[in-house]
Amino acid sequence: MLATPIGNLEDITLRALRILGEVDIVFCEDTRVTRKLLNKYDLHANLQSMNACSEEGKIDHIMDLLADGKKIAYVSDAGTPCISDPGVKLVSAVRMFNKSAGHEKQIKIAGIPGASALATALSVAGIPTNKFLFFGFLPKKKGRVTMIKEICESKYTVVFYESSHRILKLMYQLKAYASHKKITVARELTKVYEEVLQGSADDILAEFENNPQKQKGEFVVMVSE
Repeated sequence: MLATPIGNLEDITLRALRILGEVDIVFCEDTRVTRKLLNKYDLHANLQSMNACSEEGKIDHIMDLLADGKKIAYVSDAGTPCISDPGVKLVSAVRMFNKSAGHEKQIKIAGIPGASALATALSVAGIPTNKFLFFGFLPKKKGRVTMIKEICESKYTVVFYESSHRILKLMYQLKAYASHKKITVARELTKVYEEVLQGSADDILAEFENNPQKQKGEFVVMVSE
């Protein structure tokens, strides 16, 4: 499991670059996205796709490759695999195999650390981070309001991701249920238009309504005391 940049392609570790140049196959969400990263560093890995829709169907194929001794890396389009990204089913399958296999047949799993929108957002927010809850992406419809209420009632900092399609709706919902909370919104982290907004839900809602261009991008939302 190898972390890749969340925006700025320079946010890649030396170890990650070395491994991307050494493995036999790099499985990735979108070969076009990963190819841009590899091209920047003049790497020529064999790319094959595995995304959230195809992960379960490709596990047997990948397990066969691993059993044959192939070295494989998995990357998501941005950030750390398995953190609101594909990869969990693959790691689980390898661990189940290792549990039943003899010691000499064990498949090593390594996490190659690097960029994460979650950690990056918390590091610039200036809010309590000694204890926090991470909710990934909120439900689009069913159960969404229930989860938002749960977030607003938490005594801990809560972090989650939101898309540009629902960010305005989210601010209206937080205004209704979290008027007593501090809201921090990190937008387009590590990219040209990176921005961190902080205040009440009403403050941020007004900022979005007065500046529609700020509703675009990828968002990390933090709700805190």
